[in-house]
Amino acid sequence: MSIDFKDLARTALRRLPRPLGAPRPPAMDDGSRLVRLLRRYEIDLVLDVGAHSGAYGTMLRRCGYEGRIVSFEPLREPRAELRLRAAEDPYWSVLPYALADRAGPLTLNIAGDAGLSSSALPMLPRHRAAAPYAEYTGTRSVEAHRLDGLWEGVTAPGERVFVRLAVQGYEHRVLRGAGAYADEIVGIQAGAALVPLYEGGAGFDDLLAHAREGLGLSLMSVRPALADPADGRLLSCEVVLLRDDTPDPAEQVPAQVAHGD
Repeated sequence: MSIDFKDLARTALRRLPRPLGAPRPPAMDDGSRLVRLLRRYEIDLVLDVGAHSGAYGTMLRRCGYEGRIVSFEPLREPRAELRLRAAEDPYWSVLPYALADRAGPLTLNIAGDAGLSSSALPMLPRHRAAAPYAEYTGTRSVEAHRLDGLWEGVTAPGERVFVRLAVQGYEHRVLRGAGAYADEIVGIQAGAALVPLYEGGAGFDDLLAHAREGLGLSLMSVRPALADPADGRLLSCEVVLLRDDTPDPAEQVPAQVAHGD
C-alpha cells in the first residue's frame, strides 16, 4: 500500500487549532447551515477573500452551493492548490490579488501555519501566546486592489453578492475598498476579534456596527474560532451577516388565481 505523505501533511495541518480569520474548515453541519442561509437570501456569487488553498470553496460545493465563486489569494504556494481545486469547476475562478482600501504593493506578514494566518497587520502578544504556531516567519510583497476597481469585472448585473473575509484584522479596509459598490453587498462572513489580536484591526463591536449601520446587514450566525488554551476564554469568532430584504418563504402570499365568472 502506498502512502501519500502530502495528504497526510494536509490532514495534520487541518487538525491544528486555527486563529482569527483562518478557522478550522467548518464541519459539514456548519457548512450546510451556511448554504441554507445563502439559498434563503438568494446568493448567487461568493467572493472568497483570502481563500488560501480553497477549503472554503470546496466546503460550499460539498454542502450544495451551486452559484459562482471568485477566490482571491495573493500567495503563490496556497494559490497553486486553490487553482487545482477550481480547475474542474466552470463557476469557480481565481484571482492572484489581495484586497485593501488602496491599490498597489502590500506587505504581508507570513504566518507559520502554512500562511493561513498571514496578515498585513502586526500580530499582538495575546494572539501569539494563544496561537504560537501562527507566529510570523517573514514578509512578502503582494499586489493589492480595491474591490471597487475590480467589481464590474468579477460581478454580473443582478447578482446577489456575499463576501467572505479571511483577512486577519483587515476586514474594515477591504470593505472600505468596495466604495460605492458596498451597497450591493448582500452579506458577509468574517472573523471578529473579541479582544485585540492585530494592531489596528477591527474588533467585534466595530465590525458589527459597520455591517449594520454602513451596509444594512443583520447578524445571522456566530461560530467560535480562536480560544486561549490557557484559560479557555474565547478570543475570536466568525460571524455571518445578511441583508434581510427577501420575504420569508413561509410568509409569502400565494399569487391570486383568476377565476372565470
